[in-house]
Amino acid sequence: MVTVNPPARPLVTPYGSSFGKFGGQELTSYSASGGIITDKLNDNELTDVVELNQFERTIHDFVLARLGHPIVRVELTPFQIKTAIDEAITQMTYHAPIWARNYAVFDASAGENLYELPLYIAQNLEYVVYKKSLLSIQSQAGSLEFDFFIKYFQDNHLFSDFSVGEFYLMQQHLEQMRKILSQEGTWDLINGKYLQLSPNPVVTPQRVILEYRAIDTDTVQPAYKNWIQRYALAICKGILGLHRSKFSTMPSPGGGATLDGQILREEAVAEKEALMIELVEQIEEPPYFLTF
Repeated sequence: MVTVNPPARPLVTPYGSSFGKFGGQELTSYSASGGIITDKLNDNELTDVVELNQFERTIHDFVLARLGHPIVRVELTPFQIKTAIDEAITQMTYHAPIWARNYAVFDASAGENLYELPLYIAQNLEYVVYKKSLLSIQSQAGSLEFDFFIKYFQDNHLFSDFSVGEFYLMQQHLEQMRKILSQEGTWDLINGKYLQLSPNPVVTPQRVILEYRAIDTDTVQPAYKNWIQRYALAICKGILGLHRSKFSTMPSPGGGATLDGQILREEAVAEKEALMIELVEQIEEPPYFLTF
C-alpha cells in the first residue's frame, strides 16, 4: 500500500498576494478581492437565490436599461441575467491583458515540492520564479557565461563572424543547460490546482514568486467594464429574443402587436461576434513565445 502525502499549503510571506484579501497564514486563506468571485463563476443553479454584488448590479441595471426597462417590459429573470454576467466576466478574465497582472509570494519548505494554490491564482497562472537570481548582475568571472560574453566582444578567429542573433541563441542554449542541470528551478501546474516545483526545495524557507492575471473590479478600466456590460447585453438579447420568438404576434384590441424576437436574436449573434473580435484584437495582449 502506497501512502501519498497531501499537497502542502504554502505559507504566506509579508508580501502575500497583490490581489487577494488577507485571511490567514496560508496562501490558500486569501480570498479574491473585488466583486468577482472566480470559483463561483458559471456555477449557479436555478434553485439558487440570486444575490448580486455591487459590480454585478451595475451590469444588471445596464442590461435592463438598454433593453428599455422600465418603459418596456423585459421578460428576463435575475437568474438569466446572472448567467449572462458570468459568461461576460469569464470571457474577459480568460483574455485578460497585461494590465490584469498580479503577484503572490509564498515560502516553500525543504523537501516539499507540491503546493496547493488558490483557484483564482492557479487558473490564471502565468509564470513562477523559483530558485532564480532576483537581481540582474554581471556574470561572475570564471563562469561559462562570463567567458562567452568576453569572447563575443573580442576580435579573434573564433568569434570574428559572431552575429547578435547567434549571441541570443547561445544565451537560450545556456538557459536550457542550466535548467537541465537543475541550477535553476522549474515548475508545473498539476490538475489545475497544485504547483509542482523541481528540484525539491532544500532550505526553509525557499521564497517562490507567482505571476498571474486577475481582474480587480476596484481598478478595472471603465472601457473594459463597459465591454463586460455590452457582452452581457448581447447575451441577454439572445435570451429575450428566444422568449419573444415563441409567438410572432400578440393579440390586442388594436389588431395585435408584432414581436421583435427574431431581430433580437440576429442582433445578439452579430454583437457577440463583434465584441469577441474587439476583445482579441484591441484588449488582449499579443501572443508571445518563451524559449527555455
